[in-house]
Amino acid sequence: MKNKNKDKHRRIINAATKIFAQKGFFKAKVSDIAKEAQVADGTIYLYFENKDDILISLFEEQMNQVLEDMKTQVLNEKDAIKKIEKFAFNHLKMMELNKNMAEIIQVELRQSTKFMKEYKNEKFHQYLNLIGDIIKEGQAEGLFKADIIPGIAKRAFFGALDEMSRFWVLSSRKKYDIETAAKQISDYFLRGLINNSGQPR
Repeated sequence: MKNKNKDKHRRIINAATKIFAQKGFFKAKVSDIAKEAQVADGTIYLYFENKDDILISLFEEQMNQVLEDMKTQVLNEKDAIKKIEKFAFNHLKMMELNKNMAEIIQVELRQSTKFMKEYKNEKFHQYLNLIGDIIKEGQAEGLFKADIIPGIAKRAFFGALDEMSRFWVLSSRKKYDIETAAKQISDYFLRGLINNSGQPR
């Protein structure tokens, strides 16, 4: 019974991802999600309070996976410069591989008042902190400038990657491949981060 419940929960989440991406958050109905998941409308409410709750649960599950995947990819690198480059590439690659989820993260989530005003986005903060930790690591090694404020730099770096992802989601075709975009963005930031006044400690 427990496995069946997990299966239904997963079917509802997968269905919601597809429906939200296709119809948009506001136009999507719970009945649309139920039909796609092949469950009764009332079954949805056994797992979620409302449509906002589905959206937030969907985001939490996805962010948890994204966070773990990024840690696996980035922490394998020993050099802070390589970690920045790898973070940029993997972030854009994840958006490319999961277009429905990219649509939801870039557009639909920002239309949910509950998500924007009430939801404490712990997983997203952990994701940002991965960037901040890389910057601090580079500073400790003397690779990055000591006067860089990691809290500002991590948001600026993520903001550039986020805007590139949003551009791809809203555009009918991509003008740049992932490797080019990731290399350009990481290069811009590394030029500002790298300590050119001396050798790494």
